[in-house]
Amino acid sequence: MRNINMDVLRGIAVLGLMFMNIYTFAVFEYDYTPSATPPFSDSLIYTINTVFIDGRFRSLFCLLFGASLVIQWQLWQSVEKQHKRLKVLACIGLAHGFLLWAGDILFIYSCAGWLTLKFSQQDDEKILRMGMLFLLLGAFISFLLSFIEPEFSPVTRSSESFLMAYDAAYSSYFAGFVSNFLMFIIMLIAVPLITMWMAAGLMLVGVYLYKQGVFVQGLTHSQLKLIVPTAISLTALRLLIDSDQSVFMYAIVEPINWLAALAMAICYCHIIVKIVKNTPSNWLLLQQAGRMSLTLYLMQTVIFILFFKVAYPTAALNFDRIDYWLVIAVVLVFQLFFCKVYSQYFTHGPCELIWRKLSR
Repeated sequence: MRNINMDVLRGIAVLGLMFMNIYTFAVFEYDYTPSATPPFSDSLIYTINTVFIDGRFRSLFCLLFGASLVIQWQLWQSVEKQHKRLKVLACIGLAHGFLLWAGDILFIYSCAGWLTLKFSQQDDEKILRMGMLFLLLGAFISFLLSFIEPEFSPVTRSSESFLMAYDAAYSSYFAGFVSNFLMFIIMLIAVPLITMWMAAGLMLVGVYLYKQGVFVQGLTHSQLKLIVPTAISLTALRLLIDSDQSVFMYAIVEPINWLAALAMAICYCHIIVKIVKNTPSNWLLLQQAGRMSLTLYLMQTVIFILFFKVAYPTAALNFDRIDYWLVIAVVLVFQLFFCKVYSQYFTHGPCELIWRKLSR
């Protein structure tokens, strides 16, 4: 029987990714850049992002990806077939990153998935140990790299550095393509240094959670007593050190956020599993979205590129956080409507179908 809980979680994850990814479609290297006098809504949304969104849906996606590798093994009993699927995903990710958006995660997932498969058939305790080891390794490397060139000066939309980056990305379509191409090369350099270890660690934790039955029954009482306080304390620590401008605190922010995001993502898994209860009739739209997560992810890129680069290129100079969220709301409704209509006629999403055919 198909795990409906995981479909719903995957749907939530792919739609939730928009809440952080959207800012990088304006000017990639600066993420969200506020005005010189940001409105109160900026602070409110930033806090919501930090507590509930930043890294949380990315971590959730990695957990689900790791769990899906176990399910594929159970179905196929063939690592070779899984490797081929990951190779195809890597090619899709490279095309996505070089041609459209430097923030691609598909190539990272394929590399991390390859590493995850090497340990996915070990005993549960070793899987968890390796997962945490990879996470700590990625966090430690990220911590060290943060000392290279710490940036404490606040950047606004009137800052010279931001305006230069904006001009480089928007002076022409070709300039935008070149800027994206170069940024993706930088992202690829970071894969073996940080992101692969982080993603593989999260995937192995996902493998462990799947084998523990968390995606079917949720967390046990003892697991909840560990995860919930961890999520709260790490998130609170992340908020507290935000105002500290020391080099050490600047370096430790991202590692703490990764660990906080993992704990929060596991909490999301528990909550959704308890609500959905693996019942097909519950949360049908999100289930459909989860079964077309690759299609929706790539569709988001196309929509946001058309919006920011073609329809409204001055958005990066004018939009506050609330404006970005309004765009997300429109895209979210559109994607759910697309899933509802498309699922009436087809079983697999268009990109999922292509992926399946290329992986044969």
